[in-house]
Amino acid sequence: MPASPLIQIRQLRKAYREGDEIRWIFEKLDLDIQCGEFVALVGRSGSGKSTLLNLVSGIDLPDAGLLRVDGHVLIALNETERTRFRRSRLGFVFQFFNLIPTLTVAENVLLPLELNGLKTPANCQRAFDLLEQVGLSDRLKSFPERLSGGEQQRLAIVRALVHRPSLLLADEPTGNLDAETSAHVMEILLALPRQANTTVLMVTHSRELASQADRLLALQSGQVQEISP
Repeated sequence: MPASPLIQIRQLRKAYREGDEIRWIFEKLDLDIQCGEFVALVGRSGSGKSTLLNLVSGIDLPDAGLLRVDGHVLIALNETERTRFRRSRLGFVFQFFNLIPTLTVAENVLLPLELNGLKTPANCQRAFDLLEQVGLSDRLKSFPERLSGGEQQRLAIVRALVHRPSLLLADEPTGNLDAETSAHVMEILLALPRQANTTVLMVTHSRELASQADRLLALQSGQVQEISP
């Protein structure tokens, strides 16, 4: 039998109340993402791209439907269990980096290992090896404010992958970067997750960057449609 999708969504429904009205973001959304895939998701502002990432991560919950991620039905988990699920199974890369300003480069990267009880010598060495791969091995004692935007995003990618998550979620990861730096960050996003067979779901406004993914999906009117790169 074929392996189950890493992300399985069936008949997903999600709405928000705006004053006296209900605004439906998703109605009967279906989506499968297989293990090891790099999937890019595009769509106009307000189409629900970030909402979908919040649902897949368990930050938010659907109103109805099935949402299974890495074998976990998220609606069946309580808040504490979902927090542990995110911490151990997921990695996040955001447009605004979300680095901890009071921690050095090394401390930011080692934090996921510490939180997950994985701070072994071997894992720490792997973290430093990843920093070397992205050109940050000489910035271990620097604080994020001393880094350029591209350096901060490279650090954020390593931090998101250091604990070997099953799924990496990237929300506009190049949105604050110039074209040249965006291309470099995209090269890293394409290379590092594949080394660990990590699945990637990336939201982006850039069709040029999205076209480099294994699959390109467009979100419109609460449904996803596969489109040609």
